[in-house]
Amino acid sequence: MMEQVRFFRLLGLFVAAAFLVAACAGVITLNPRPVIPQETPPPPGRAVPLIDINAPGRTADLLADWSQGLTDATGISQSALEAYGYAATVLAHTNPGCGIDWTTLAGIGSVESKHGTHGGASVDAHGNAAPPIRGVVLDGGPSVAHIPDTDGGVMDGDPEFDRAMGPMQFIPETWVHWGVDANGDGVADPDNIDDAALSAARYLCNRGGDLRTAEGWRTAIFAYNLSGDYVDKVREHAAAYSVAVRP
Repeated sequence: MMEQVRFFRLLGLFVAAAFLVAACAGVITLNPRPVIPQETPPPPGRAVPLIDINAPGRTADLLADWSQGLTDATGISQSALEAYGYAATVLAHTNPGCGIDWTTLAGIGSVESKHGTHGGASVDAHGNAAPPIRGVVLDGGPSVAHIPDTDGGVMDGDPEFDRAMGPMQFIPETWVHWGVDANGDGVADPDNIDDAALSAARYLCNRGGDLRTAEGWRTAIFAYNLSGDYVDKVREHAAAYSVAVRP
């Protein structure tokens, strides 16, 4: 009997030692990182709950509970997540044939401005990004488009050439055509992530048609930026968000 006790005691010590060695060697992973999907379009991610898209005020606030469950995992602020989720929900009602998901908008927001945090900016509870985010001068320099001023510098602050504006990086001419008020303050503001996300969703759906197809999705993202590397990067970021991890 004593021999059996001694055997099991030694066995327990051996197992514990083996577990410790494996853990130190990085073999054991208690919470493995999810596999990031590789398909196009990227998956839709956590389903956005049904809300009244016509509720007064900042309607995106109705997604507070949904967004709080994703902020830590994705590294996206609550305000930005609410904006992406609200924009996708609005398009699901107003243009159901498009099928744009919040993950795609988050992928673009990540690549364009780190969700409104580029250059030390931050997004407040009302969706406003400050200080205002402005892209490079579009003067036709190396790897830069040539877009002469279209707004007299009123929106982007440059009276000679256009510059992309806000969390979703709209050029003034595109914003004039597609910009909408999404937070109920009566102003279509490219520096507000609610307005910018919904405007981007409308633009993408118009350009890509059915974003539930690979062709439609890629066409839409190409319309945002005519670069294969850009499209691939947006897809990678959106796919990471679909499984609630950081890119």
